[in-house]
Amino acid sequence: MITVEETLISKLDAPQAFAYLREFEHTMQWDPGTPVVRKISEGPAAVGSKYYAEAEFRGKRQPIEYVVTEIGEDHIQLRGENKTVISVDTITVLPSADGATVTYRAEFSLKGILKVAEPFMKGTFQKLAKPAIDGMRTKLDSMVAS
Repeated sequence: MITVEETLISKLDAPQAFAYLREFEHTMQWDPGTPVVRKISEGPAAVGSKYYAEAEFRGKRQPIEYVVTEIGEDHIQLRGENKTVISVDTITVLPSADGATVTYRAEFSLKGILKVAEPFMKGTFQKLAKPAIDGMRTKLDSMVAS
């Protein structure tokens, strides 16, 4: 398994930050590596909500379907899967003195023959995290009322 975890501080308060991030279809607004995210189930985000996404990986768009597996007052967890990978993404938002502390954790398990390449792929997955976290911080901070 490949685990990537990043934490950021945003000026946006925690309840507002989580209200935005829990709606996973917003991901394409802050993650340049995920240019397509569509909710394919009805209603607000809840356990069982489903999303279709396309992630850019090594120059190709990879379709992946996500389902919300856990949601609480300060976190959401989704499980994504396609023919080559299983991804468990967890976003946790906690109050901080300056606004919110957001932790994004992604656990990737490659499938089939690709599993043997996991030790060599960690750096590739880590490189995807920085633009996503930077985009998340920029988006959340832009939502602070002036």
